[in-house]
Amino acid sequence: MTPIVELRGVTKKFPGVVALRDMGIEIEPGEVHGLIGENGAGKSTLIKVLTGVHRPEEGEIWVDGTEHRFSSAQQAQHAGIACVYQELNIVRQVSLTDNIFLGQPIRTRLGLLDYRTMNAKATETLATMGIDADVTRPAGEFGMGVLQMVEIARALLRNARLIIMDEPTSSLGESEVKHLNRVVHDLRDRGVAILFVSHKLEELFELCDRVTVLRDGERIFTEPMVGMTHDRLIRAMVGRSVDSQFPEHRPNPGATAIRFENVTSVGALKGVSFEARYGEILGFAGLVGAGRTETMRAIFGDLPIDSGTIYINGSPARISSPQDAVRQGIAFVTEDRKGQGLVLNQSVADNLMMASFRRVAPRGWLSPARVETEAERTIEQLRIKTPDAKNHVGKLSGGNQQKVVIGKWMNSDSDIYLFDEPTRGIDVGAKVEVYSIMTSLVAQGKCVIMVSSELPEVLGMSDRVIVMRGGEVMAEIGRGDPDFNEDDIMKAAWGRKKEEAL
Repeated sequence: MTPIVELRGVTKKFPGVVALRDMGIEIEPGEVHGLIGENGAGKSTLIKVLTGVHRPEEGEIWVDGTEHRFSSAQQAQHAGIACVYQELNIVRQVSLTDNIFLGQPIRTRLGLLDYRTMNAKATETLATMGIDADVTRPAGEFGMGVLQMVEIARALLRNARLIIMDEPTSSLGESEVKHLNRVVHDLRDRGVAILFVSHKLEELFELCDRVTVLRDGERIFTEPMVGMTHDRLIRAMVGRSVDSQFPEHRPNPGATAIRFENVTSVGALKGVSFEARYGEILGFAGLVGAGRTETMRAIFGDLPIDSGTIYINGSPARISSPQDAVRQGIAFVTEDRKGQGLVLNQSVADNLMMASFRRVAPRGWLSPARVETEAERTIEQLRIKTPDAKNHVGKLSGGNQQKVVIGKWMNSDSDIYLFDEPTRGIDVGAKVEVYSIMTSLVAQGKCVIMVSSELPEVLGMSDRVIVMRGGEVMAEIGRGDPDFNEDDIMKAAWGRKKEEAL
């Protein structure tokens, strides 16, 4: 069988970095092919080579048995290669139809946009994927699950033979993930090849026929998923055995750092009460929209409260802005690292020192030498993979960008650290490093609060767990409690309060 796409000996270099070295991969018709590796392993570069964004210095790209030399994304699309990126390419102000036919509209003989035909094709294509939607409505009115199907519909209507899905479930809820899985199976049955890029190993075992593991720009192996194990995949990715993802730590709860007393924010929080202490990790669990992020925003002065009181170190706090929170010793590693955590067109050094200006600007005068020295120290401490401190942070992999966000706040020497989905979109090896950072902060007596949608992560890292639903606290569960398990946390997340009879 002729592969739909094949890379032969592809090498791609950037200044100071060999991103891909002698890369080879074959993707068969009707195959779901998994692609995994640590951040910085070369996955993004491989995707950009396949989609014509990057031209390799060496090697060949073959599509349906014919060699191609892509010099643009349009050429790759014409060859039948499409990509649904983690950050969707959606124009929210225009209709679903306009998004599906973005860049390639259907026109009448007079050159006018043929919306009758386009609306019919858009409706029909979405219906084959189980989506019944008014395609004339603006895309911004729909959730992430529908918008992802719009991206896939766009690819199908351009006759894509290979669809690359880059971390497709990172922003989806549980029901939307199940729907996507059904669509992937259907596409495979129709002969479309899928290159499925994910950090979630369970997704690979559920969906993929074969998997390719990358490490440091090289292919480690391509093998069937039948007979594969989690341990073997992790060892191949990180080059070592990760015996335990979650580092051991001994909580030593001290004084109360934060206390919420009946805090309400209209439309977001309803009478929320809890305590977070120094020397422990307090986890927040719940479904999407439960109010966890809103709670963090309230602590950080980014969400006004209408009633109730927030206490910091035992005293009522007046935090009306993030600047107030920083002055109170609070750091916030946000879920949206690119939009809120980093300035992508500035250097790694500038981003690392952004929250600690006083340290590098004694008496108000910025010291470039001190910025570079402090940044290099943090780069070494957190093992951030970058050619140098002057490199633009936007050029780093997702896991290394996350380390820069964390490093920025560690340099502020805060007392209270809020981590909102700290490991979303990063690989197993980077996750372990983030967990180690969190436990080291606790060992220093800091207060750490972690929001996570991954229950194994919540249970593995938290000393206590607050479960939320609809802006309310449904349960508080300690590590030693009998209901400190996935089933009982999910029951609370679905609406059963802990004090209710079992």
